[in-house]
Amino acid sequence: MPYLGLIYLVILVIALIDIINTDDARVRGLPKLAWVALVVIIPLVGALLWLAFGRPTADEFPRRARAGGASEFPEYDTPGRYIPADPEADRAFLQQLRDRAEQQRQSAREQERQKRERNDPPDD
Repeated sequence: MPYLGLIYLVILVIALIDIINTDDARVRGLPKLAWVALVVIIPLVGALLWLAFGRPTADEFPRRARAGGASEFPEYDTPGRYIPADPEADRAFLQQLRDRAEQQRQSAREQERQKRERNDPPDD
């Protein structure tokens, strides 16, 4: 009997953490906020109801093709995504990026040079 209070508290905490971490779209029965209120107002009954009726079922969980954490950007999980469709176009694009970066560096150097010329008075 001395552990009954501890078990009660553990069930309550597990239910609240599970409700908070569950995606709103996957919560069953009631809105997420209503489940939290139910568990807080009627702790043991609310927690057991959540675990029985509100929690998403196992078949609702998305299956992952590979191990690891969930990606917020599923397009990055596509195999072979990093391989360019046209290698020649990829090389041309990368060269264009390098040329533009060099042009920006030259422009920045020119602006710095002009700024120094305006700030440095002539030595007459």
